[in-house]
Amino acid sequence: MNQVLDNMKTRRSVRKFTMEPVPQALIDQVIEAGLYAASGKGEQDVIVIQIADRAVRDKLSMMNRQIIGSSNENLDPFYGAQTVLVVLARKDWPTHVYDGSLVLGNMMLAAHALGLGSCWIHRAKEEFETPWGKELLQSLGITEEYEGIGHCILGYADGEASKAAARKRERLAPSRAALSHAKSRRTKSRRTKSRQVVMLPYGENRKAFHCGLAI
Repeated sequence: MNQVLDNMKTRRSVRKFTMEPVPQALIDQVIEAGLYAASGKGEQDVIVIQIADRAVRDKLSMMNRQIIGSSNENLDPFYGAQTVLVVLARKDWPTHVYDGSLVLGNMMLAAHALGLGSCWIHRAKEEFETPWGKELLQSLGITEEYEGIGHCILGYADGEASKAAARKRERLAPSRAALSHAKSRRTKSRRTKSRQVVMLPYGENRKAFHCGLAI
């Protein structure tokens, strides 16, 4: 199998990490992969911030926990990962959420290819809407309006990754031939006035039809 395709199929979100630090050289490769993600009109308006300061990392973890609404002080939304990469995108660009999501996807795939575990953690948007989040960006010289898209946590997985669940076939869009076949079967069903159920083969169109009416 093609190595890239195999990497896509075997990557898993990791939520338990060892304490072994990730070498900066590997982190740099993960970030670089993110920066090579596709972007709307090639604008490249997404930025990645590596949280290297432990105090800042813990502050973000606390804020994330509060956004969740948890009062459990032992809860770490970053699952103990020591490396946190924050992805933000310029708010005024219409595809900023999509562009940032592509960056996160690239980084998680790159992490897996390099033998690292990763996971996308939400709520960066809320974190960087706070005065503290805005001050942090300003302290880094980022003065434009950016929206937090997500965090990519990195580390070495503690334990074996789980196997992928079978892919849901109904997520495939129906082909023209399949739709034509289903239409023919529905027409035949109406003619015979039978109570049979006709199934469309794929996608959202995989609905039961009873005498030609969706139920």
